[in-house]
Amino acid sequence: MRLKHICVAVALSGLVVGGALAKEGGDQYPNGGENFYAGALPPPGNYFINYFGYYNAKLRDGDGDKVQGASVRAWFDALRYIKVTDTQILGGSWAMHAIVPVVQQTVKLGGSSKTVTGLGDIVFSPLVIAWHAGSLHWVAALDIYAPTGDYKSGDPRKSIGANYWSVEPVFAVTWLNEAGWEVSGKFMYNFKAKNEDFRPAPGAPKMDYESGDEFHVDYSACKRIGPWAVGLSGYYVKQTTNDKLDGATLSSALGPWSSGRKGEAFAIGPSVSYTTKTGTMLMAHWQHETQAENRFQGDKAWIKLVMPF
Repeated sequence: MRLKHICVAVALSGLVVGGALAKEGGDQYPNGGENFYAGALPPPGNYFINYFGYYNAKLRDGDGDKVQGASVRAWFDALRYIKVTDTQILGGSWAMHAIVPVVQQTVKLGGSSKTVTGLGDIVFSPLVIAWHAGSLHWVAALDIYAPTGDYKSGDPRKSIGANYWSVEPVFAVTWLNEAGWEVSGKFMYNFKAKNEDFRPAPGAPKMDYESGDEFHVDYSACKRIGPWAVGLSGYYVKQTTNDKLDGATLSSALGPWSSGRKGEAFAIGPSVSYTTKTGTMLMAHWQHETQAENRFQGDKAWIKLVMPF
């Protein structure tokens, strides 16, 4: 099966839709954003991708129990540009991309809530390389997240950005055979810098907060029938290092959290896509989170548009 007009597997936008209490600031990467064709780079050209979605969730502590009075609702629209060049690097196709997200979120903490709208954290990558061999396609990339989103020190209800830089190596792979069966996975590891403008409460002295690094995977499996594809998609995220405040690991004595506030969650749900004769692709996904600890747990719905131009 010849692959045309399909999306490159690199990270998405910096959307604050998780972890206001489980860690300082939210996730810069909206887990579950890549699924079908995650490891396949499109042919040389210019591409526009629009990710529009909704997330609704409640916070879970280190035992997986609900934290009363802590929830999030967010609408997001991420605008992404991809340039695939004719240049070869290490025998693979070279591409680059950038994503600009816009977010409207309502965060409720301790019985009070705040709705804010604005720019999220922009992500860009000057280095995306893809290879193909028969039914197998794979991509390696390095994504950089910039703290461009608005951040209100001492009040996570008013923050859209995470207020720290991060770097994320990416490896994605897609297996797609002639019968139309596809399995894809995108593997990422996020290295986070410090937030040097953290305050535990409004007006409190500034402190250095270092959110733990994270391993996360987006995955999908589907069957393609003509222009249609139907299957399952989701993600798994696991924080691998402890959260630290002024260099000291956060203790569970601070609240109903495991030591270091390491977050974890798994999500799965149905996905469908349709590809037109011109190469435009429309995808819809719903993902339900389970087994969440030190993170928000809820439901995420996506509509994703891929257009060559």
